[in-house]
Amino acid sequence: MKYTSLALLLGLILFACKGKEKESTPAMEPSTAPTATNPNRVVLTPEETQNGWRPLFDGISTTGWHKYGGGAPGPAWKTVDGTLMLDASNKADWQTQGGGDIVTDEEFENFHLKLEWKIDTCGNSGIIFYVNEDTAKYPYVWHTGPEMQVLDNACHRDAKIKKHRAGDLYDLISCSKEPVTHALEWNQAEILSQNGAIDLFLNGEKVVSTRVGDPAWKKLVAGSKFKDMPGFGAFTKGKISLQDHGNTVWFRNIKIKPL
Repeated sequence: MKYTSLALLLGLILFACKGKEKESTPAMEPSTAPTATNPNRVVLTPEETQNGWRPLFDGISTTGWHKYGGGAPGPAWKTVDGTLMLDASNKADWQTQGGGDIVTDEEFENFHLKLEWKIDTCGNSGIIFYVNEDTAKYPYVWHTGPEMQVLDNACHRDAKIKKHRAGDLYDLISCSKEPVTHALEWNQAEILSQNGAIDLFLNGEKVVSTRVGDPAWKKLVAGSKFKDMPGFGAFTKGKISLQDHGNTVWFRNIKIKPL
């Protein structure tokens, strides 16, 4: 009897300890937080969440994106170590086999977009916005959407062309300064769109400022390679696109705040 009572007492003590341990276990973090199984999920700070920011890329999948014209992103678009990567090892003309430009499922008008990009040596890509996905009228995203250029300024041939360098509003406005890093190094890009006004930032520096639709804008378009594209620069609302220009490129920490 003595041994039975002792065993029962020990069992009650262990049960009570487990109950306290369970009560002290902290609540689970939101699904966007990194975990042991998903360490690459995108994380927003509490301040960002409170201020209306949300991820456009979850760090582990292409959810929220599709190939321009419809369908899932091709297999050349991969999620690697928390990045959205275009693997351009298999070329297809000037783009990539299994690649192509991808766009957000949603449209945006007034917004603040932030992301980081890294380009391969001698590479070229872009961040395109206000994309109208009417493929019957516009076969490519750049038939409607202006582009913030992503480029290796050191050795890509476009770097020799004015208004084609990293951070430029492609073929329209050159950067006021060039705070871009070297190939295979990360850059932070921002696009601020509000009521037709556009501001581009590169690594914390404002590099371009303009307004869609005013006389100065129309003059810029008329003097560019887009002058014969009636849909180009005609919209202030549309999808956001990551460009396949046939070179390997990485994007991460893609987030947006609708305004």
